[in-house]
Amino acid sequence: MLQFLVMGTVLGLSAGMAPGPLLTLVISESLQHGIKAGMKVALAPLITDLPIIIVTVFLLSKLSDLHVILGTLSLIGGLFIFFLGYQGMRTKGAETDLKVKEPRSLLKGVLANALSPHPYLFWFTVGAPAVTRAMSRDTGAAAAFVVSFYIFLVGSKIALALLIGRSRSLFSSSGYLSTVRALGFVLCILAFFLFRDGLHLLKVL
Repeated sequence: MLQFLVMGTVLGLSAGMAPGPLLTLVISESLQHGIKAGMKVALAPLITDLPIIIVTVFLLSKLSDLHVILGTLSLIGGLFIFFLGYQGMRTKGAETDLKVKEPRSLLKGVLANALSPHPYLFWFTVGAPAVTRAMSRDTGAAAAFVVSFYIFLVGSKIALALLIGRSRSLFSSSGYLSTVRALGFVLCILAFFLFRDGLHLLKVL
């Protein structure tokens, strides 16, 4: 269970702090309409991701020759996580000079997340295979992965929304950049373990 708890924590924290469409909306809402508006946008994944999780886990559970499929997806997921880690290590901060006039809302946060390819890529290549492997060992391990992932994904964005109210320059600060780059490095290490698991499942190792 500890393995999946740590994996969910690292992935959730990295996704929560990485620059992207949803984080940009969190910044925009917080700067223009207050902290509560930014926090509402941060909650969007809790609404949009549940159908994705159910569908991907269901499909994987129904497919035959699951070890080969999970091994292949683990290799693809490793590439995806390595790419995200590489982006994190090269990040230069998030854009805060936003000139958006119309008010934002939870609905726009939901749409931004639902129309982004990242949740689908993550759950099909990393999340669902991890949940499927965890469930084969212990249902609690699968729950630990999902719960820790969303606690840190949503929680980190809420924390950033709170901090934005105090400092507009937060996202160009050395502390934020160092944190995102360090998390990017950790993701690259995690990608290595996904590659290893994939090769084991494919019986290459």
